[in-house]
Amino acid sequence: MRVGFIGLGRMGGNMVRRLLVGGHEVVAYNRSPEKTREIASEGAEAAFGIAELVGKLAAPRVVFVMVPAGDATEAQVTELLEHLEASDVIVDGGNSNFKDSVRRHALCAERGVRFVDAGVSGGIWGLQIGYCLMAGGDDDAVAIAEPAFRTLAPEDGYLHAGPSGAGHYVKMIHNGIEYGLMEAYAEGFEIMHASAYDLDLASIADLWMHGSVVRSWLLELAGRALRPDQDLAHLKGWVEDSGEGRWTVQEAMDLDVPAPAITLALQARFRSRQDESYGARLLAALRNEFGGHAVRTE
Repeated sequence: MRVGFIGLGRMGGNMVRRLLVGGHEVVAYNRSPEKTREIASEGAEAAFGIAELVGKLAAPRVVFVMVPAGDATEAQVTELLEHLEASDVIVDGGNSNFKDSVRRHALCAERGVRFVDAGVSGGIWGLQIGYCLMAGGDDDAVAIAEPAFRTLAPEDGYLHAGPSGAGHYVKMIHNGIEYGLMEAYAEGFEIMHASAYDLDLASIADLWMHGSVVRSWLLELAGRALRPDQDLAHLKGWVEDSGEGRWTVQEAMDLDVPAPAITLALQARFRSRQDESYGARLLAALRNEFGGHAVRTE
């Protein structure tokens, strides 16, 4: 099939490459023209504006939007609506809030344009192994984009999860679970790193990949990260969050569902960004006040 693709970053560029290898025709656009020219040299057709991209597609047009969630996605959807026609399809493959996706679905419907929210997992490895895809939207809209979804995904790695918002909702929970898994691995390996034993942490990660109940792709990646330097001395322990963890915790609160592991994993990321914790200083001061416990001063 022939599709348009907006956003050629680390994920988007490789998604285009996988579509090209799968035999699809891709009209590609990126805000910075250098990336557009790069992907055009690999077989995509270049477009240097939204109007040009839409003009190079035949109805019903399918346009993937793979840009950061929030204002960037909103701007691209808004501009696309100025050029698309009834029955065309917008696929938002970014990590948008599912509530925004429901709203955008309704906004597009007012113009007769169809909207699909597609949660995409796979990171920089998706080009080789495929992307896990979770789609939300009307049956007819998803069906039009499905040949591209099936090319992007590995076998059994694509699901039409439900109506509008369902794709990004499932991806949100997916990322919340990811927060908890990563925090558990981080804590376990930190305990081993601090122990009296001279442990080869990369070898332990590799060992656990064979028959252990804690084996996973994240554990495999932990082994890769630890192998060059298990002290990780070249890294600063500052951990970003991209929003989905926060939204998962908020959804848990809204539904009165306890989610302590995911919530604490999110809080740990906040803590990682503090060079010095005021709260920890106050805890030390309180222990000194009520119990005379020793404190360390600068």
